[in-house]
Amino acid sequence: MPPRATAPRPVGTVTRGTTNPNRLRRMDRWIAAVHGAELRRAADPVAVDLGYGAAPWTAVELLHRLRTVAPHARVVGVEIDPARVAAAQPYARGGLDFRHGGFEVPVAEPPLLIRAANVLRQYDEAEVAAVWQRLCARLAPASGDSRGGLLVEGTCDEIGRRHVWVALGPEGPRTVTFATRLGSLRLPSDLAERLPKALIHRNVPGEPVHAFLRDFDRAWAAAAPYASYGARQRWMRAVRDLTADWPVSDGPVRWRQGEVTVRWEALAPRA
Repeated sequence: MPPRATAPRPVGTVTRGTTNPNRLRRMDRWIAAVHGAELRRAADPVAVDLGYGAAPWTAVELLHRLRTVAPHARVVGVEIDPARVAAAQPYARGGLDFRHGGFEVPVAEPPLLIRAANVLRQYDEAEVAAVWQRLCARLAPASGDSRGGLLVEGTCDEIGRRHVWVALGPEGPRTVTFATRLGSLRLPSDLAERLPKALIHRNVPGEPVHAFLRDFDRAWAAAAPYASYGARQRWMRAVRDLTADWPVSDGPVRWRQGEVTVRWEALAPRA
């Protein structure tokens, strides 16, 4: 009798698995706003929650939030730890599935979205580019009016007050988004501790991300008179001032949410 075939070993390593309900709300809200049209246009839009952790809350929430903009969206939660996959199965339902896997992304069809939050934080900076390349190669390709799938990779704190992520398409990195609960913000540079792995070690003099956060703090200080109207108005004024020197790619609708998005090439690490 020939030996039984074994499934390929998932690519990657097990993460801490820390997760909390509503932790990724800022990222999900942004995805729905900027990628919702792509998801709606697809006949069978598939999204992957890569490395959802010890509990499946983020995958359940992602399905709910995507379906507010794309009613036919499906979510596949992917975890490298088999025990976590087994624990998530009671939450599976129509449009929500859980699978064992890693960076190889074990879905048959190229997904329109891969969300990888707090996954690469434990990896070395030198490993990030290869992971990005591998995940981007799994995205649905651009065609016609479609820019293709979207990879959203970043880091947030334990309850989702501060979050920074990079958005990548099949062609590579596009933007960096900074998002925060404005009522808890002291300085914009407080977001530095949540920079994704590709940038967190580059927050030093001479690197673009350091210069951006420095200028953001200065704009925040100059906007202090607007604090009497609330933290949101102060943030919006500071971001508006930033646009004079930095390629901010969103506008007041997103700024009001405590977000600002900058083109990747402006913040990319120097060689």
